[in-house]
Amino acid sequence: MNLLNLRQQFEENKRIYESAKLVFRGVEGFDVYNPSIPFEWNGKRYIYGRVERRQEWARSWVRLFEQSGPDEWTVVPNTMIYQLEDPYISVIDKQLVLGGTHVRYNLGRLDTFYGYFYKGRDLHDLFYFTTGPDDMKDIRLVELQGGKIGVFSRPRGEEVRKEFGSESLVGFTVIDSLGDLSREVIENAPYIRGLFGKDEWGGCNQAYLLESGKIGVIGHICYAQGNQSTYMNMAFVLDPQTNQFSDLKIIGTRPCYPDGPAKKAHLTDCAFTAGIEMRPDGKVNLYSGIGDTEAARIVIDYPFEKEGAIVTF
Repeated sequence: MNLLNLRQQFEENKRIYESAKLVFRGVEGFDVYNPSIPFEWNGKRYIYGRVERRQEWARSWVRLFEQSGPDEWTVVPNTMIYQLEDPYISVIDKQLVLGGTHVRYNLGRLDTFYGYFYKGRDLHDLFYFTTGPDDMKDIRLVELQGGKIGVFSRPRGEEVRKEFGSESLVGFTVIDSLGDLSREVIENAPYIRGLFGKDEWGGCNQAYLLESGKIGVIGHICYAQGNQSTYMNMAFVLDPQTNQFSDLKIIGTRPCYPDGPAKKAHLTDCAFTAGIEMRPDGKVNLYSGIGDTEAARIVIDYPFEKEGAIVTF
């Protein structure tokens, strides 16, 4: 279905039960946006956030915040500051895995960007262990049954556009351990075909093993009209045995979140997905960066009801 029609259907039928901005303390004068999902570690709740001055894009840091109130997060002092963008976390083999995009400049100009990955059981002492391919963001990991690891890639470039018409694709492969995660493995992940139409793009932002054995993907799906770039929250289900997807749907758009500023005029319709977390009432909190300036959450229905609950290890 045409993405504009899919959005129209969503806006006409959406059910948003709650909408709130996240407040970040201890980094006054800086925006915090495009966060990881919240996570619990040693009995406390944390979130990683991208920290940046409003007028800058070239200097981003990722910092750790601890929950200090409802929708309020306070920076944790004396912890690692990562020169990354758009952090994300996974728990693999009871270790925390932190990823983010590192942007490399040469003589003040953008040279390339790639994913950095850190792991460990001590939030104050995560170890860098591998780097993703050049010019690729949005690499995500999910623990599967038997200790295997699902790896999502996001190839983008002129070759992709020429062959598929879309701005980017999503790939998926399975590895045996974190020690097997390399740029070659990520680059060679088989494509999930048919996710995006002509001139559309997107990626996986968080993945969850479901009781059915399939993988629930929370991601972003995007298109451009004139000078406006639209980023929306999406969900789909992936069968890891066949690499076929199903039940692609929009689950959130920028108007679902509280009003707020955009870093640039073309990002006024931007909701860059973080992921979901289950709530005691069976619904989920869906977290997102908004306008490349802030972070927020909405409460929606659990998007993978047909495939059962999320499996935790």
